[in-house]
Amino acid sequence: MSCGCKTSGDSSHSCGTKTANGCESVDTCGNSYKLSVFDWLSNINNPSQSQTDFVEVRFKNDRKFFYKNVNKLPLHIGSVVTVESSPGHDIGVVSLTGELVKIQMKKKYITEDNPLKIYRLANQKDIEVWQDARGKEESVKIQARKIAYALDLEMKITDVEYQGDGTKVTFYYTAENRVDFRQLIKEFASLFRSKIDMKQIGFRQEAAKVGGIGSCGRELCCSTWLTDFRSVNTNAARYQQLSINPQKLAGQCGKLKCCLNYELDSYLDALSHFPPSSTNIDTEKGKAFCIKIDVFKKRMWFAYVDYSVSWYDLDVKQVKELIAKNKKGEKAPPLEDLKTNDMPVKSVDLIQESDLNRFERRPKNSGKSQNKRKPSNQKKTDNQSNTGQAQLRKKGPEHPQNTRAPQKGQTNKKFKKKNPPKRDDNA
Repeated sequence: MSCGCKTSGDSSHSCGTKTANGCESVDTCGNSYKLSVFDWLSNINNPSQSQTDFVEVRFKNDRKFFYKNVNKLPLHIGSVVTVESSPGHDIGVVSLTGELVKIQMKKKYITEDNPLKIYRLANQKDIEVWQDARGKEESVKIQARKIAYALDLEMKITDVEYQGDGTKVTFYYTAENRVDFRQLIKEFASLFRSKIDMKQIGFRQEAAKVGGIGSCGRELCCSTWLTDFRSVNTNAARYQQLSINPQKLAGQCGKLKCCLNYELDSYLDALSHFPPSSTNIDTEKGKAFCIKIDVFKKRMWFAYVDYSVSWYDLDVKQVKELIAKNKKGEKAPPLEDLKTNDMPVKSVDLIQESDLNRFERRPKNSGKSQNKRKPSNQKKTDNQSNTGQAQLRKKGPEHPQNTRAPQKGQTNKKFKKKNPPKRDDNA
């Protein structure tokens, strides 16, 4: 009989808990499994390695910790266990076992001294209490935000997590400054009838807990695999020749994107073969300074100090040779003689090409009809010519109105200049 369970390559990425026959039951507790570690040693049997008693237990969102299996329980990935907590006990799901647990503990600087213990496998009553507590978290979060707003506290309650036995509630919040929430805790304790624990987290940790889709179209790195947050500054964008646009460089957390550090080492390695961006070349036509660097094509763009409208791209080897000439006291030939392309590229075109907002700009005359572009005099001339042709067809070419002579009582200086009156010699 088929169990109808979801089969995936990594059981730690599943959304349910394993049963005795290896199937996975649907997780109704609202857990969102994030930052899972792939157990690449699960199919390798090495008896020489010493087995460890520690396992990794996952709770809500990205919170997980390491516990010792003191009772030698048969645990595997997906087992629901009851673990030690203060006060009472908590309910979690085993997310990692085996030798990789030691590596993760060493990575997170967690020692084996005075470890927390695993009490037992969770029974049906433990799971029911756990699910009831998790079902109240969303309504509690809304009430907590209303109370914080009523007390005029400059803080944002991001997430609420109930302990497995329902005796403690943890409120995760973000704030730019220090918050005095003593009155807030009193109102929370009287309303929710449980122990209150307030934990301040950063904006990056908030994005990791909430999750979402980044501008690249994939899930946020901080909510899927990124566990340590390195500092990101604008120098990373400058080294990669990116425009300093906060709307483009900021992530959902409001800080600079973590992915700016991913390729930074490669850019720094490539830029080490370039001359400094402040390089000046003394040519026969005048001094030239560096405007732009193309890391991929290994070219540098230069322009004259006195005339910077045209830019000239040179190879890095050429630039180094010209710098060596200047050090010897010799002047380099003009840039237009060294340029490989036929025509110089204007700086205006390059600015538009490197601008990230070029797709968002609209033409100045977009949405306007082309008739509005015509001058009013042209419209009048077209109307007069059309009217005159219609009259000629109607009255014939011999009609007096079709002649160019001005009517009686009218003066036309232009007509007088072109057709002066004839002289009468007999007068």
